[in-house]
Amino acid sequence: MDLAIQDALFGHDERRELGDGAWVDVRAGWLSGGHGRSGDLFDDLMTAIPWRSERRQMYDRVLDVPRLVSFHDLISEPAPHPEIARLRVRLNDIYAGELGEPFTSAGLCLYRDGNDSVAWHGDTVGRSSTEDTMVAILSLGATRVLALRPRSGGRSLRLPQSHGDLIVMGGSCQRTWEHAVPKTTKPTGPRISIQFRPRDVR
Repeated sequence: MDLAIQDALFGHDERRELGDGAWVDVRAGWLSGGHGRSGDLFDDLMTAIPWRSERRQMYDRVLDVPRLVSFHDLISEPAPHPEIARLRVRLNDIYAGELGEPFTSAGLCLYRDGNDSVAWHGDTVGRSSTEDTMVAILSLGATRVLALRPRSGGRSLRLPQSHGDLIVMGGSCQRTWEHAVPKTTKPTGPRISIQFRPRDVR
């Protein structure tokens, strides 16, 4: 499978400056091909990825995490699908110079329906409280909203992510903003997100 990636979107004309050094790049249709050949990637990942459920301590209870996950260190192990390896290389071609280091891992989440979600958080585990980093999220399947809000309070953003869309959060975004995928009551199909991160970032 050889999926087309839209080179015309490699400029930063879609970048939104969020303040305090935070920014987000929004690349609609970055993984082109519609629901045809790139739809094959969605189907492949649904069956090829070793999806697992997690449980997490929430106050005095242990609850199921409302999504399925799979994490892959792409330095120490083969990519779980050849396209993930190719996409990592392409993203490093675009962003590693600005980031100052390459993306080294792929975390995958499967949102089975509108009841699956992820709570407000920043991907700061493994980094100091003053260190900037970058996270690139590719969305496959059903459209879901990625919400962002400043940690200090203020206006939030709601960015719908459709099949093939790429969102990159950079600068201080993980430190000064939080992001979430909220639940929805609207009927919706499954969605897979692939999060490319540099070393030690979760």
